[in-house]
Amino acid sequence: MAAALTIGRLALAADVHVETVRYYQRVGLLREPERPLGGVRRYGPPDVARLQFIRRAKTMGFTLEEIAGLLQLEGKRACAQTRRLTEHKLLDVRRKLEDLQRLEAELVQLADDCAHAPRGGHCPTLDFLRQV
Repeated sequence: MAAALTIGRLALAADVHVETVRYYQRVGLLREPERPLGGVRRYGPPDVARLQFIRRAKTMGFTLEEIAGLLQLEGKRACAQTRRLTEHKLLDVRRKLEDLQRLEAELVQLADDCAHAPRGGHCPTLDFLRQV
């Protein structure tokens, strides 16, 4: 199957929206094929693979800028560079997990405070949110 997919079929094959394909083209992550005279642009398997790469990288938390960098990597140094970027992303995820654990503890405490608040009294959660 050479370049036989329309943009709609490409999007379907990569499990993304057509507007996502167009956006990735605008920001330079995906090539925009030539339009034959009076025809429709066609995409091929390499385009599907690239879109799937982008989608998986986004799922892993990489930004579009980071993904653009990853797409440029190849050769002997690619793995070392990818490892550094991946380790940095892992640190970000761990920080976010710590933040989420703190948030969870606060929410548990607020829910418990609400459960033990006297009826008709102040709502501890609203009091907390109103703090300056």
